Amino acid sequence: MSSARFFNPLMLWADVALTTQEMLLSSGAVIHLRTARMARAGLAPSDADLAEFQLMGHEKLAAASEASAAMVNQLHTTQFALLNRAVRHWLGGAVALCSLATSTSQAQALTHAEALGASAARTAAAVSQLSSASARIVQRGLKPIHAKATSNARRLAPPLIPAPIA
Repeated sequence: MSSARFFNPLMLWADVALTTQEMLLSSGAVIHLRTARMARAGLAPSDADLAEFQLMGHEKLAAASEASAAMVNQLHTTQFALLNRAVRHWLGGAVALCSLATSTSQAQALTHAEALGASAARTAAAVSQLSSASARIVQRGLKPIHAKATSNARRLAPPLIPAPIA
């Protein structure tokens, strides 16, 4: 699923959960198949076995490196800007609250109360966007690991034997 389609943080996190589930199921299958292959190879693995075992290590490092880079890139582009905006709005709310507390007339208090309400609304909006941004960071990090786990599960799975026709 493309994360660009999701604007609701709940849907973003549901996508993360489903992708994680698929990755974990694929990883379990790959671990089972590779462990069985290692057990069959015993102390005298073939060249194909050695190549597969070496590939296993390289794939893990490559996927972890790609996932880390994707997460750092996404964190850099969105999370810092949103966190900065949320803190800026929060501090603006603190200023508005102090202004309200030191109002000298009803008109001034009303103006400061409106400013406080507007600041609180802006802060709430910025904080709600942090959840979506966090989900996107997780999605970016999960993508290369998920891709490698599912492709390995497809590649290593034994071919399906069709049932005999009676």
